[in-house]
Amino acid sequence: MSANKVIKTALVSVYHKDGLDEILSRLHEQGVTFLSTGGTQQFIESLGLPCDAVEDLTGYPSILGGRVKTLHPKVFGGILTRRDLEMDKQQCAEYEIPEIDLVIVDLYPFEQTVASGAEPEAIVEKIDIGGISLIRAAAKNFNDVVIVASKAQYAPLLNIINEKGAETSWEDRRWFAKEAFAVSSLYDSAIFNWFDGGEGSQFRAAMDDAKTLRYGENPHQRGFFYGDFAEMFEQLQGKEISYNNLLDIDAAVSLIGDFNETTFAILKHNNACGLASRKVLIDAWKDALAGDPVSAFGGVLVTNTVVDTATAEEINKIFFEVIIAPDYDVEALKILTSKKNRIILIQKEVPVVKRQFRSLLNGVLAQDKDLHTEAPAELKSVTSAVPTDAQIEDLLFANKIVKHSKSNSIVLAKNKQLCASGVGQTSRVDALRQAIEKAGSFNMDLNGAVMASDAYFPFPDCVEIADKAGVKAVIHPGGSINDQKSIDYCNENRVAMVLTGFRHFKH
Repeated sequence: MSANKVIKTALVSVYHKDGLDEILSRLHEQGVTFLSTGGTQQFIESLGLPCDAVEDLTGYPSILGGRVKTLHPKVFGGILTRRDLEMDKQQCAEYEIPEIDLVIVDLYPFEQTVASGAEPEAIVEKIDIGGISLIRAAAKNFNDVVIVASKAQYAPLLNIINEKGAETSWEDRRWFAKEAFAVSSLYDSAIFNWFDGGEGSQFRAAMDDAKTLRYGENPHQRGFFYGDFAEMFEQLQGKEISYNNLLDIDAAVSLIGDFNETTFAILKHNNACGLASRKVLIDAWKDALAGDPVSAFGGVLVTNTVVDTATAEEINKIFFEVIIAPDYDVEALKILTSKKNRIILIQKEVPVVKRQFRSLLNGVLAQDKDLHTEAPAELKSVTSAVPTDAQIEDLLFANKIVKHSKSNSIVLAKNKQLCASGVGQTSRVDALRQAIEKAGSFNMDLNGAVMASDAYFPFPDCVEIADKAGVKAVIHPGGSINDQKSIDYCNENRVAMVLTGFRHFKH
């Protein structure tokens, strides 16, 4: 392990100059000399600080439209030389290569260029060569060199300078190297994924903004979240968000995203235990709660409508963990914030994530996210009893809920209200019986209700049980070799059935 090192020469080549002026000034006060190119050199000199040009060191100008600036042995030799190795010392002296102790660099904005919708030629030009090479070289030689690979490391560097001057410890340099390889791996992953074009030929995923959670799914498990939560939500108040909170929040926003009407949903363990769509938000809340007021205790609440005062007063009567909405009236927020541990979130408008990953065994499963929501034109009526317009609305309503419920799942609904669901069962019959029993326990009238199933019915037993409970219309994907048996039962008992052709398993 190398001892503390003093920074004498710094190579600086950056786009993000905000916050850099103080660092450069403090380094200059410590006797550090600067080496740079182009706009960064002009910036340094505009601060009244002396700066040598890389071109003067290498003897070559910036060429090929700026593609080649720092790619030269006198630059990389100065970064990679091992200060305690006699052979390196001799070669640096022979070829007049000065030691470079600090590299401050950032990368062309590749991801931002892709996101802007730029043409492929413009995107390719934002693949950084010199910058990424400088980062890797300096990080590899962290025993002797400090690498600052992004604006995110400006503050830690300034803290070190303020505390210790231009001197760094081995631990300091190793930390910066770790951060630098995080930058380079994220950058290379983004480039590969653009070239891959969604083919999935290899799995490459990298995320910044790591957050250590209180624990994982259970207290004895460690937990981390990688991602920018603040990009999607504004947390107005509440305790630290947990691993399980994040799972429920993800399930909640995925579910509510399928509804256009004013809707309120209550979730527990990633499944909806109450949901209703109404013209007025307070009615949606009351009818959602009526579906299962017991499970709502400690649940996650989500709506697609601004929460008003009247609704907030009703919500305030129960204990809940999280509430998510596009916004809150001022008075509504005063009511909801009366209990400080409540997590209150504003959901922002962000692009929908289209790919999902799950680690298992010794690898990773990846799939397209289930973003398909059935429309009336996709429904295929297969029975002599044709569903009414009101039943079609209820069938589509129920089908949205079952899509977001743990398989095997059955959803019973009526008048755009979740009456009950059976979720996560090993048989579809068990899921249905669970839903019927639950509806009965909360006095939900199933006469005229509809039933949605996440997958086909292998036998007619489910439609028979549902019919006897009062269900008069059924929606499911179809596709079983025994579809006709279920259709025959429905025809004999005046139950309407439609097929969607889309299965919605969720495991």
